[in-house]
Amino acid sequence: MITKEEAFRRLATSKFRSSFTLTEAEKAYVREKGTGTIRRHAADFVRQKLAPAVPVNDGKQTPMRGHPVFKGMHATACCCRGCLNKWYRVPVGVPLTEELQSRIVDFLMAWIERQINCD
Repeated sequence: MITKEEAFRRLATSKFRSSFTLTEAEKAYVREKGTGTIRRHAADFVRQKLAPAVPVNDGKQTPMRGHPVFKGMHATACCCRGCLNKWYRVPVGVPLTEELQSRIVDFLMAWIERQINCD
């Protein structure tokens, strides 16, 4: 598995992935709700949208907007099983372990924290 820093370096080379940034309203939402709540949201989204062996509507299950975590999922290539496989070699067709789900949530939160702290 690659480190978060390696992943961020690789993602920065993608015009598509690096185009995602949080708006001021989304940053305010994160600050208002707190990182604990946002982390719980991220864990729920990962469990629902990525953890099943064959997620419903895989490749189209994560909206591009509507929640800071959704943007983070696209920015970090954690939006569908195909992207997880392409960018991180996560096997398709098998459920994600709780440990891997937790690592994805940690990575999403790291991206969100970078966005919040880039002011």
